[in-house]
Amino acid sequence: MPSHAPCADNRVGTGSALKSGHKNGVIVPEQPGKSAIEVRGVRKVFGTGESQVAALDTVSVSIRENEFFTLLGPSGCGKTTLLRLIAGFDFPSAGEILLYGQDIAPLPPFKRPVNTVFQNYALFPHMTVAENIGFGLEMLGKPKAEVKARVAEMLKLVKMEALSNRRTSQISGGQQQRVALARALAPQPKVLLLDEPLSALDFKLRKEMQIELKRLQHETGITFIFVTHDQEEALTMSDRIAVMSSGKILQVGTPWDIYDKPAERFVADFIGETNFLTAAISGMGNGKARATLKSGATIDATVAEGFQPKDNATVVVRPEHAKLTNGKGDLSGTVENIVYFGTDTHIHVRLDSSEAFTVRQQNTRSAGCGFERGDKVGISIGNDAAQVLRD
Repeated sequence: MPSHAPCADNRVGTGSALKSGHKNGVIVPEQPGKSAIEVRGVRKVFGTGESQVAALDTVSVSIRENEFFTLLGPSGCGKTTLLRLIAGFDFPSAGEILLYGQDIAPLPPFKRPVNTVFQNYALFPHMTVAENIGFGLEMLGKPKAEVKARVAEMLKLVKMEALSNRRTSQISGGQQQRVALARALAPQPKVLLLDEPLSALDFKLRKEMQIELKRLQHETGITFIFVTHDQEEALTMSDRIAVMSSGKILQVGTPWDIYDKPAERFVADFIGETNFLTAAISGMGNGKARATLKSGATIDATVAEGFQPKDNATVVVRPEHAKLTNGKGDLSGTVENIVYFGTDTHIHVRLDSSEAFTVRQQNTRSAGCGFERGDKVGISIGNDAAQVLRD
């Protein structure tokens, strides 16, 4: 998985300057650039007594207006539960959820300016594409002329004009995904919630829809909150990512922050491939730690926020941040396996210290990676490539 370089803020504004308040029981936004959603100390407990399970354990996060925000984590980490609480399909056991500064707990789902795209799309198979898109608007009592105009606008946005009269049971999975998005966007929600909407698509179509989703978020300027367990999907699409585990948010940051500067071992292990090395810390200063590896080599490693020095620590090095050499390096070992991936090659090395280590080498037009199984090799670790993590 490639490293992500930091770039300019790519969020899109709506150009509106509405003040916070209520209109017909529905919250309207305040100044643009503010937080769209604020989750404050939210707990969600299922069951009672000894069978009680905390699906969310004191979660707090602020999601900005007009950003593509992703909740990322393994199954059962609480990401969908948090999405359901924002949507109003369930209620928190404790804590607050604010939408543009207003507590939304008293509002039923249909009174919240929030729409959800479900994993199974939940389309009406007996209706046409246009009828599906317009259904929610009709339920809101919008005039027919307004519904027709809005449906036409949504069809153009998702590039489905030619299929407007086709039933949704007669179109492909990718096209159904577009219809579900158009239907959710038609009422112009302030926040769009997406619960793993790409998981049912094949690999190539999923890649295409990732680009489409990002395009739609840019063009509409709506806050997207996206739930996925797919790390590459999160890195590709998000402005910011919240990594979750066991009902907690472990780290929030840009894709580059999450990938290149993980705060703790779980984040580093869950996002992409990485190498973990046991080391002893001999000193710290200026955001760096002096780490002595099992091999006896001493390297400088950046320190994750909140790290406290101790006798033993874990040093993490991404495979693409290390270089294989025929001579000496910071580490040494024997090539055990070579795996060709087309764009790059992964070279698996058994270190002299008995630890496993992978180096990712980008492929060129010349054949082979220059190494063979059984070769004795050195591994050089570049400046700022190593980081000491919280366990």
